[in-house]
Amino acid sequence: MSTRYQFVVDGELSERALAAFPELSAAPRRHGMTVLFGAVASPTAMRGILARLDNLGLTLLEMRQLPD
Repeated sequence: MSTRYQFVVDGELSERALAAFPELSAAPRRHGMTVLFGAVASPTAMRGILARLDNLGLTLLEMRQLPD
C-alpha cells in the first residue's frame, strides 16, 4: 500500500531536474520553491527519492504525509 507525500524543495527545478522524479507530480513553481507530490510505495522508494534529492544537491525544505 502506498502513502501520498509532499516534498517542498528550495529553488525552481528545471524540467531536467523534475525528470529525475517520474513517480512524482510537480505543482506550479512559486516563490523560489518547487512542490513535488505523489504516492510513495514503500520505505525503499522513499529512500530512493531522498537519495536523488541529495545527489542533485537539492535542499528539502519540508516533507509531509498527505491525507488519502
